[in-house]
Amino acid sequence: MVNELEIIELIRKRFSVPQVTVSSGEVTVGETAGIATDRQNRVLKGIGDDTAVIFPSKYPILYTTDMMVEGVHFDLTFMTSFELGFKLVARNVSDIFAMAGEPEFLLLNLCLPFNREMKIENFLASFLDGIDECLKRYNIRLVGGDFSSSPDRIFLSATLIGTSPMPVFRSGARPGDRIYVTGTLGDSACGLEILKRKVKLPSEIVTRLIKKYLMPEPEPVHKKVSRLNAMIDISDGLAIDLWRLCTESSVGALLYEDKIPVSRELKEAASLMGLDILSLVLSGGEDYELLFTADVLIREPDITEIGVIKERPDMEIIGSDGVVRPLKPEGYIHSGAR
Repeated sequence: MVNELEIIELIRKRFSVPQVTVSSGEVTVGETAGIATDRQNRVLKGIGDDTAVIFPSKYPILYTTDMMVEGVHFDLTFMTSFELGFKLVARNVSDIFAMAGEPEFLLLNLCLPFNREMKIENFLASFLDGIDECLKRYNIRLVGGDFSSSPDRIFLSATLIGTSPMPVFRSGARPGDRIYVTGTLGDSACGLEILKRKVKLPSEIVTRLIKKYLMPEPEPVHKKVSRLNAMIDISDGLAIDLWRLCTESSVGALLYEDKIPVSRELKEAASLMGLDILSLVLSGGEDYELLFTADVLIREPDITEIGVIKERPDMEIIGSDGVVRPLKPEGYIHSGAR
């Protein structure tokens, strides 16, 4: 069985890259095993010391952290440890993109149950592969973290640091703004239902939905759209995350049900399983798409206008039947297993 020191050394060797060194008062790039550096060579010290040491950026620095607890946020009967590692990083990337930022450095915390009958070595190897895959996809550097043991379950935490020349907040929405979302909504929640129910559906339907749940791949919108007034990532559901944005901006919202983007796969799977599409879209959660407002008309692929910001601080939705109904801020609340 591996111990804490062996695990730290495994991670250190796995993510070993050149470091920045200080010589005679000047910053140079050196080759020291186990130290991470980023694209701008700003890491003076990474894995292997009491803290990471990073040179400051000329832009505002963004910090986000996310925790995943076994039995609450994930179930290893539904996913591999590779997918778990990838998702842990991706969830944080989504938060940085929601601020119109670029992710740069990651701190990783692991709490593993050594007393449980599970192959820690096998779990770690695949888990770190997933971490590494996501780090490479978004050009992020792992610079440190912590490790501990747990009596019965896995606890994971990642802290992601990024930068943004001009961060976009939830509080910038104004009456008259158009409401936009990226991608399609409800896919992840439908994919989770497929896994839970263990239903047999055609692969051309389920593959995309399950992947959206297991391995979300957030995409930035600030590289396509320059005028962003307010933004949030859709992690707990469109309705509740829109409510959060409206609350911070002291405004309300009107959505158009028929305009909310829904994939063909979701429509087919929901029909076969007897699921309500609108519920999946509004409150399913874990889409990791971006919800934002702008005061201009945007015509970009994979960006859809779904409503308008209004002055009165309540939320409504116009159904496919043309009837206006109150929109409740329903979605995932952190109080039980997913």
